[in-house]
Amino acid sequence: MPRSMIGHSNHVDGASTTETSRSRELMNPAVIISARDNVATALEALEPGQTIRIDHVTLNVNERIPRGHKVALCAIRSGEPVVKYGSPIGVATSDIGAGTHVHTHNVASARGRGDLAPSSPAAPRIAEPPDADAETGLNGEPA
Repeated sequence: MPRSMIGHSNHVDGASTTETSRSRELMNPAVIISARDNVATALEALEPGQTIRIDHVTLNVNERIPRGHKVALCAIRSGEPVVKYGSPIGVATSDIGAGTHVHTHNVASARGRGDLAPSSPAAPRIAEPPDADAETGLNGEPA
């Protein structure tokens, strides 16, 4: 007899359906990577009208957000940075409301674009070593 057929109908692989649904309720549907982020990454598909709580933020989802895509944690105005991993990953190309899908349709990224000149000196990056400059090495010592 298949394992799923053994036992009571309210058990799935040894866990009751009550336990299974309770653990799903406790799992965050999205993750915030850094306290500086203004977006979270959906760990499951999010549906319009769904209310989710991620860490200290409660959001009403405005539109379908596929698993792995970003959801705005707060309003992001056109021209403002979209921040993930604690660093800007792009700029909003239109106003983005809290609970809205954040993706290529409303974010422009300059990463990897050699056709754009930097608008300001690069800020230090998280999880990456600082760039070496021509006069000093990575440790600030003469090169």
